[in-house]
Amino acid sequence: MKMMKYLANLIAGVCLIFNLILVSSQPLFVDCGSKGGKDEYGRTWVEDAKYLTSSKNSEQAGAQHHNPLLPSTLPYMNARIFKSQATYKFPKKAKERYFLRFHFYPSTFGNYDVSKSYFAVAAGEIPLMNNFSAAITCRALTQAYLVREYSLAPSDCDSLEITFTPSTNYSDTFAFVNGIELVVMPNLLGTAPMVGYRSWSVLDVATENLQTMYRVNVGGQFIPPNKDAGGLSRTWYIDDTYLNGAVQGLSIQSDKTIKIDYGNMSTATAPEDVYSTARVMGKFGKVNLQTNLTWVFRVDPNITYLVRLHFCELQFDKLNNRMFNIYLNNHSAIADPYPADILAWTNQKDVATYKDFALDLNDESGHEQIRVDLNPSAIHNPRYYNVLLNGLEIFKVSEGRSLASPNPELSDMMIQEDQVAMNKPKTFSKSSDNIVVVGATGGAAAAFVVVALLAFFYTKKRKVHRVGPHTSSWLPVYGNSNVGGSRSNSAHLSALAQGLSRHFSIAEIKQATNNFDESNVIGVGGFGKVYKGVINGGTKVAIKRSNPSSEQGINEFQTEIEMLSKLRHKHLVSLIGFCEDGGEMCLVYDYMALGTFREHIYNNKKSNLSWKKRLEICIGAARGLHYLHTGAQYTIIHRDVKTTNILLDEKWVAKVSDFGLSKTGPDMNQGHVSTVVKGSFGYLDPEYFRRQQLTEKSDVYSFGVVLFEALCARPALNPSLPKEQVSLADWALSCHKKGTLDDIIDPHLKDKIDPECLKKFAGTAVKCLSDQGIDRPHMGDVLWNLEFALQLQETADSSGSSGDQGSVRSRDASVRNPRESGNLSVGSEHELNESKDDSVIFSQLVNPTGR
Repeated sequence: MKMMKYLANLIAGVCLIFNLILVSSQPLFVDCGSKGGKDEYGRTWVEDAKYLTSSKNSEQAGAQHHNPLLPSTLPYMNARIFKSQATYKFPKKAKERYFLRFHFYPSTFGNYDVSKSYFAVAAGEIPLMNNFSAAITCRALTQAYLVREYSLAPSDCDSLEITFTPSTNYSDTFAFVNGIELVVMPNLLGTAPMVGYRSWSVLDVATENLQTMYRVNVGGQFIPPNKDAGGLSRTWYIDDTYLNGAVQGLSIQSDKTIKIDYGNMSTATAPEDVYSTARVMGKFGKVNLQTNLTWVFRVDPNITYLVRLHFCELQFDKLNNRMFNIYLNNHSAIADPYPADILAWTNQKDVATYKDFALDLNDESGHEQIRVDLNPSAIHNPRYYNVLLNGLEIFKVSEGRSLASPNPELSDMMIQEDQVAMNKPKTFSKSSDNIVVVGATGGAAAAFVVVALLAFFYTKKRKVHRVGPHTSSWLPVYGNSNVGGSRSNSAHLSALAQGLSRHFSIAEIKQATNNFDESNVIGVGGFGKVYKGVINGGTKVAIKRSNPSSEQGINEFQTEIEMLSKLRHKHLVSLIGFCEDGGEMCLVYDYMALGTFREHIYNNKKSNLSWKKRLEICIGAARGLHYLHTGAQYTIIHRDVKTTNILLDEKWVAKVSDFGLSKTGPDMNQGHVSTVVKGSFGYLDPEYFRRQQLTEKSDVYSFGVVLFEALCARPALNPSLPKEQVSLADWALSCHKKGTLDDIIDPHLKDKIDPECLKKFAGTAVKCLSDQGIDRPHMGDVLWNLEFALQLQETADSSGSSGDQGSVRSRDASVRNPRESGNLSVGSEHELNESKDDSVIFSQLVNPTGR
């Protein structure tokens, strides 16, 4: 009997140990506030109750609103509320490093208003957050939800305690959390040489606790958690948001039949999709030598950061083909006389590797950004002057200190909006109001427009009030893009108002427009009239009022709000808010002081634009469209690209507008969306019209018409002309084929366009108008060609040679821009870069730093 009991206990013990090992080795996804289930990515979430050491003073609650930007109802639509200190205890393996992630959705849960929630979070003895407000953070960063990720150093403990503590600085406050992830992290960290200050030392990152700040797939697409390597559930974002400077580079991709070799690295280091795509510079080496390929990331000051750069040579299989310098905040990381040569690290093509660097911002007073510059090296006479980067990660390093950061400061404009909503008197000075106007109309340099404004406003405020340091911007959040449907319009828009766009009353709209006074009408479109208005005591806005007789008004109204509430980019018009009150549907935008592009091309009321200005406007619009096509989880197709939907602010910055017909969604993964044909005649893609299958190339066709409008200064359709000339697209293609394009160019541009610039620009427009979508370039290719055309024009202008046929050497027609075909051939060495022996004179594009 004793033997049987002994065996039973032994079996039970073995089973317990096996279960502990199994639980602690598998990723743990904890749904805090509900029973769990599967999310959109197929991950299984479990209930949190069994991990709470005590359920006293905590409760579960459901969200009152569902924001369409949430990637999944799990874990965001339910929360665990803590009215006093509470602790989760999770089993884990000793001496293992773990990813710890928290999910926060600042909605209203039951009777709990999350705007009143302030709390601290600690992992064991490690402070992760202090006096943290998810509502303020999401509001300041214009995000619907927040994911905070930490990498916890190995310890001897076989459990991890996560403690939530409501702040003592406020009364009636509480802590909350929607979801927690605990994922075993392989041994991916070691040591990193210090760059700049303390450059003589090496940081042992493997023993440090980290906070993930940025994780970027350079030159590639968004990678969701379920597509990450090693089952680590990381999210990789596109790099377009962080590109800075005149040079945007080219995205390249390896042959899909080639498998990436990880060598001695763990395959969990980064997904193959990271190493199989990259960003390089243009093909003209002498231009590349004078510029940098630059990314800028906003971070907290006075902290040490780990910067990991991922590399994989996709094009060359010999040394000394591509050598380049790497600078972090203008400090040399790898640079002359020993520049980077990826093949010297990997010995062969298509082999992945990475380089870690530690950057200390403690000595750089007030430095709140990390700038990464790549620049070709010429010191060893490489065959091509170019650079390459595949991926980038930035981590905050604790170095024995807290990882907590202050909450970000709301901009003055946001504070004013709050005061208006609460009917409080304004307390801002006249100078403060002026700042609001600039902030509302000026835009910013990337999708994180509000973050850039926060930095500007906050720097000014800190000089006066000496408040604490500005917290960093967090990972950009791209929510789902499920447009349309039969949801309740009112409930849906109320959800969107939660921190994404302002909900105006009809009284506010009437006050802003002087009761829709006809003298304030600045435009009329299919949706209705557009009025100039003033809000917040001085901020100019454009207010689009729905025409009640418009059958598509409601759908376009909802689509416009869905699109613009979650999109932030310098070259997309910004939606401030909306009104669905008193039987009215109104949309409130930033005021574009200079009107539409069309008005400046062939409207006698406006002065004629220079060719260079037209090029810059086309480039800005192309950047906005390129962001729509590649910058979100799903492709967004504008579907109504035309010169009246390209608006200009007071600084001539082009912004794409009018998203009422836009389409998006997971169906685009099939390459097209089958849909009823909509758009504007004269701009419609003929393939889309025939097959009723919408693709991103439909926007490219429409943009090709825009390019010829800019060049020829005539409408897309002009019925008063002879039959063969009615359609600008058809007439321009015909003239280009016959070699008579010069005859239809805007007379105001005569002798003012460099011949090589014209050749590049017209060739790009012609490719856009190809009858078959497969023959058209991607918008990124169009953008590169237009930027190159601008370089050619600026070079000619600087040498005083515009319009002189003999002043710029004609290039061999066989030497084509590799992007004109719509794809960059990875194996073609000549197409990557101009040979050093070619002599083409270019002006210096920017004043480079970091060299």
